[in-house]
Amino acid sequence: MIHGTKSTVVEAILKKIPLQVRLGVQEITLDMAGAMDVITKNSFPNAVQVTDRFHVQQVVSEAVQEIRIDYRKTIIKEENSKLEEARKNHKRYTPSIYDNGDTKKQLLARSRYLLFKTKSNWTDNQTTRAEILFQEFPDLKKAYELSIMFRSFYERGQTKIDAKILLEKWYEKIAEKDIESFNIAAQTIYLHETTILNYFNNRSTNASAESFNAKLKAFRSIVRGVRDRKFHLFRITKLYA
Repeated sequence: MIHGTKSTVVEAILKKIPLQVRLGVQEITLDMAGAMDVITKNSFPNAVQVTDRFHVQQVVSEAVQEIRIDYRKTIIKEENSKLEEARKNHKRYTPSIYDNGDTKKQLLARSRYLLFKTKSNWTDNQTTRAEILFQEFPDLKKAYELSIMFRSFYERGQTKIDAKILLEKWYEKIAEKDIESFNIAAQTIYLHETTILNYFNNRSTNASAESFNAKLKAFRSIVRGVRDRKFHLFRITKLYA
């Protein structure tokens, strides 16, 4: 267990592994952090870097959520202004309510999870909510469609060539829609395009490592932190080894 992700510290530990063994590593999945790129190149020079699929999809999902959050902030400000005005006039403010029972503020708050899913995985309530959401906020519909289109890049691409073609079409759609948060996401993906496309060599991800990391964090939370590191590692070994 290494404290932090400082490249010099991590490299010093990894270089305790014999060079011949490190030269034999053929592929490594990693996120888009610059430190990890440096560590990988210096410690495993023969390894092909693969930017993890789920970290890449997270960039696109965050672009969608950014739009939803911006709209919600605007709506909250509007409601606060109307509430303040109603109080000054000694009146009661009642926000408008949609057919599904949501106010505009609730609609945006409760739409968070449906924007991560494909339409086929929506519940009946989410389907109804999405119809209202996209009617009220067309930009969110465009953003959602772009995120689903990007997901299909991973699902439909069979080879790096196929995937590259799909990715180029996605870039074209981004330019056409011209949504700021997606322009930034597209630029990030473009800068990591080579390692993103390396996914289609073997379709490798670090999902198992991320899952195990989540278990470790959950365990640390349950025991309310770590004081004795050796004993903590002993318990983890007994539980998960």
